[in-house]
Amino acid sequence: MASLAAQTRDYIRNHPAVSDALRLGIANHSALARQIAAELGTPRVDAVLAACRRRPLEPGRGHREEVIRRVLRRSRIETRTKIATVTVTQGTDVLQRLGDLVEELLDENAICRLIQVSRGTVIIVGEDSVPRFVRALRESQILGIRRNLVELAVTGPESIEKTPGLLALLASILSARGINIIEAISCYTDTIFILEADDLTVAVEALAHAVA
Repeated sequence: MASLAAQTRDYIRNHPAVSDALRLGIANHSALARQIAAELGTPRVDAVLAACRRRPLEPGRGHREEVIRRVLRRSRIETRTKIATVTVTQGTDVLQRLGDLVEELLDENAICRLIQVSRGTVIIVGEDSVPRFVRALRESQILGIRRNLVELAVTGPESIEKTPGLLALLASILSARGINIIEAISCYTDTIFILEADDLTVAVEALAHAVA
């Protein structure tokens, strides 16, 4: 079994908010030690406190955050409204039925993003395209449809896909505002979030500060 000091370090490493508070020097070490000791099931609060105080800063953490901020300052925010998701079952028959429709939508320059997951495929489309999917598929092949969504994309330079922690930072900013992320995609120069329409204004406001 790992030592108490190692368990404490793992706890801090697995709780980014705690790690950030320690790095910034704004954590109450005594209160934190009591919390960690309770969750680890140990009465040795003093040993946990000592481990918290001795924990070294993550190498390069401050530099990595500055790199993220520089990339974000070269990025822009784009939004789309009236978005929907169609979740369908797996299977070659489903893909065959979707093939022509997906090709039509791409030819029309309409939004159509397919994300394969372990139990099916999630398709992100405009709300006005949903009836076409309903017609193309059997009822049993459609697992669910969600409407009244929006797409929020942070589009940056090509270096954005080589920047560790960028997606995590953006997601944490939205989470801190109580915004539920329905879907998240990070590909090439785009980091895309699918959100409830009611959250759009707050989300744009929150991320605008990050890219300013």
